[in-house]
Amino acid sequence: MRFLAILLIFLSICWQSTGQQSFSFHKTEVEPSTKKHFKIPVTDGKDSTFIPITVFHGSKPGPVLGITAGIHGYEYPPILAAQHLNQKVDPQSLSGTIILVQIANVPAFLDRSPFVNPIDNKNLNRSFPGKKEGSITEKMAHILTREIIAKSNFFVDMHAGDAPEDLRPYNAWYQSDALPEASIKGQEMALAMGFDYSIVFNISKERLEKPSLYCSQEAFHRNIPAVDIECGRLGIPGEEEADIIVQGIFSLLGHLDMLPITRTTAKKPVIIAKRSTTKSKSTGFFYTDKKAGDTITTGEHIGYITDFFGKKLEDITASQDGMILYMIGTPPINTGETIMNIGAFPSAMNKK
Repeated sequence: MRFLAILLIFLSICWQSTGQQSFSFHKTEVEPSTKKHFKIPVTDGKDSTFIPITVFHGSKPGPVLGITAGIHGYEYPPILAAQHLNQKVDPQSLSGTIILVQIANVPAFLDRSPFVNPIDNKNLNRSFPGKKEGSITEKMAHILTREIIAKSNFFVDMHAGDAPEDLRPYNAWYQSDALPEASIKGQEMALAMGFDYSIVFNISKERLEKPSLYCSQEAFHRNIPAVDIECGRLGIPGEEEADIIVQGIFSLLGHLDMLPITRTTAKKPVIIAKRSTTKSKSTGFFYTDKKAGDTITTGEHIGYITDFFGKKLEDITASQDGMILYMIGTPPINTGETIMNIGAFPSAMNKK
């Protein structure tokens, strides 16, 4: 008994020396050096779903990093990356806390539904900050805002090219003169992750006063440094892309001093601060020999659209010099849809 008492005193002293306390999440205490899984129920009174979340609570004090995967349920590499992180992150080595949303949009994932929640046909990434009393997608956004975003000191939302979207990997951070500290920290986060290309999302003060709509932008609206990841294409569950995401998250954890990872000088990405979007004026078939990542020049012919009998309706040309960040990678096209998004290289921006 005396030995047991001494052991308890010793463990108590060790615990106190770290200064780490339990982390409260969804009315549950997560003890230091542990992880706990949660299935948060969501219902609108008619339909129901859940959000699977893992909380890693470290052995030492540190920041709270919120991470979401599966806002769009057909974007598989981020979802696979979250599954890998669930196995690879050791809470005993962690300083601080990670709140990892394994799949934000379970109905879309299980129904293999691109872009929208099949229950109410709404896009979760156009629904933030959500509504406590609303449709099931609006309720999902409300829970993610309240339970994850609002509790985070830093935030990452992970995406990929959905079913029809060809995309080259990049990340992005939010920037606004109205929120300089969050902007600088967001930039530092993005540049530490090791992506070849980083995009600047410039947000005006006027935009900050409107509903965020986007998951990561909701974090920024709350003065939380926020980064987007885009890695994966055409709804393909690529393990290579999942590994790139996992590596980026671990690099970020080292940057935030949340894991004892030896910092290496991250390669400097190409920073893209200007983008242009080309939209379709027609409905029918889209033909192109271009792909995401291709470099194009202003006025270059990049494809054409025909009607359902093969009659050409319009030619598509490049709106600026730069690189195709993402584009429609399948034949169907509707009037008003985005055909491609082009990022201007810094040298091209300087010529404007």
